[in-house]
Amino acid sequence: MRTVIRNEFASVEVSVDETSGAKALRITDLRSGSKIELDSLELEALTRITHRHLEPFVDPNWIVLE
Repeated sequence: MRTVIRNEFASVEVSVDETSGAKALRITDLRSGSKIELDSLELEALTRITHRHLEPFVDPNWIVLE
């Protein structure tokens, strides 16, 4: 199952990846093509953070260093 979630600031596709034998949630940024796969432990950890923890990542001045 694939779902696209979008608003005026972002567009992402969310799907479940079962190719490795263990299920993982795949999130793809439809503008840049960036992807991340999160396993159940990583997803559980997300339930422990607040929106305040995410603020630096949604700040338009935030720069990704590669």
